[in-house]
Amino acid sequence: MSEHITHSREETVSLAEKFSKTLKKGDVIAFFGDLGAGKTAFVSGISKGLGCRDAYSPTFAIVNDYGGEIPLIHFDMYRISTWADLESTGYFDYLESGSIICIEWSENILNALPDDCIKIDVKKLENENDRKIVITGARDENFSH
Repeated sequence: MSEHITHSREETVSLAEKFSKTLKKGDVIAFFGDLGAGKTAFVSGISKGLGCRDAYSPTFAIVNDYGGEIPLIHFDMYRISTWADLESTGYFDYLESGSIICIEWSENILNALPDDCIKIDVKKLENENDRKIVITGARDENFSH
């Protein structure tokens, strides 16, 4: 487990860009945190680090494919409440695709997350721009930042 404090969206994106260098084909990253905590900012940094298209909140599309040498797939499970909803997103097919998968609102699909997924909890701190980011299950828990 590693803990990081960032003081701006830019620092969160930069941290995530460095974190992306530890990712491998087939990795699943499950994000946890309140609305506006910075989950999408972290995914944006991963996307940037992997050389993919810019990430944005996929709330209305539920899933976005940002391309890349190893495709980056970004899910927003906020509106997912049943197993049928989850199946309709193509989630299980994407798990088998070898893509790197980022999942926001993972709380809604806990029973469908792979046992070996990387978990990232993003929390707002007292200062409105500060975030505490806790990463569990990464290959390199001490990546330089």
